[in-house]
Amino acid sequence: MHDTIEDSINVLGEPLKPCAFDPVTGFYRNGCCDTGSEDRGAHTVCVRVTEEFLAFSSARGNDLSTPRPEFGFQGLRPGDRWCLCAERWKEAWIAGVAPKVILASTHRATLRHVPIEALLANAMPIPARNT
Repeated sequence: MHDTIEDSINVLGEPLKPCAFDPVTGFYRNGCCDTGSEDRGAHTVCVRVTEEFLAFSSARGNDLSTPRPEFGFQGLRPGDRWCLCAERWKEAWIAGVAPKVILASTHRATLRHVPIEALLANAMPIPARNT
């Protein structure tokens, strides 16, 4: 059975932008928070991780800081961008420790789990465009 990948559209209704390539992120390890039928965890929220969030996640049984070379995972450090599971982000949001969200890189499938208002209130500032 082949995975069905959803259209790469972000929560703003625009084409999904890459989240991170160093470290390479995403369920498909393509640098984007793409999702599909095999992505049961909905790794759709692009964030900039913080020390506080990494400690929170580790306390919940998902240690994202420790390198796991057997899986090609170098471990995350504060400031790294990463595609988080939507429910884990929501859990952190409720606890008051949610990392900032990069809206342009957050897949619209996130909206099945998290209200858009929560994402907007926790969004990274959008850089001004040069005119």
